[in-house]
Amino acid sequence: MGYEAYLKGLLGPLGVYDMENGSSAAELAALGAGLDGAAGALSELDGECTAGTAAGYGLALYEAILPERPVFRNTAMRRAALCALLSIDGTCFTAEALNRTLAGCGLPAAVQETETADTVRVTFPGSKGIPDDAADIEERVAAILPCHLACGFVFVFLTWAELESAFASWNALESAGLTWKGLESYGSI
Repeated sequence: MGYEAYLKGLLGPLGVYDMENGSSAAELAALGAGLDGAAGALSELDGECTAGTAAGYGLALYEAILPERPVFRNTAMRRAALCALLSIDGTCFTAEALNRTLAGCGLPAAVQETETADTVRVTFPGSKGIPDDAADIEERVAAILPCHLACGFVFVFLTWAELESAFASWNALESAGLTWKGLESYGSI
């Protein structure tokens, strides 16, 4: 229901206004259209105000206050990365805090301690193959993690078992029309 109908419903019981003809009807239509426009603008602004709901200029404005833009593949990943970057606490060095911070790279990423002191391994659960933007992702991760940590990256590829379960035959695989890179990353998020 638009604001014109709302105003008519609100003022109708008074019996003072002619709701269908004359200047009263025109005034209510104009007021309703103005309120509809304001409500639409406020609704858009409400959606763009927070990083968790923004879809356009709100995301760009959040990115403008950060030292680097997150790497992302879609709007949901962009939102999640921005939320993670905005919540970085530079004083936490636990594995749990590093994993929360690492979400700012824009991909689901996980950090694990290794046997070697001051060295961590970064994996990308749900992602297969080396993404086209791997250099950007590695740069972001290096910028996000504490500088005293050495960082190794582990990329996972499609296994034979996954290949056999995804394609019934070589013919089915060939008819999928995948490139080698597409095959390496088949089944990624």
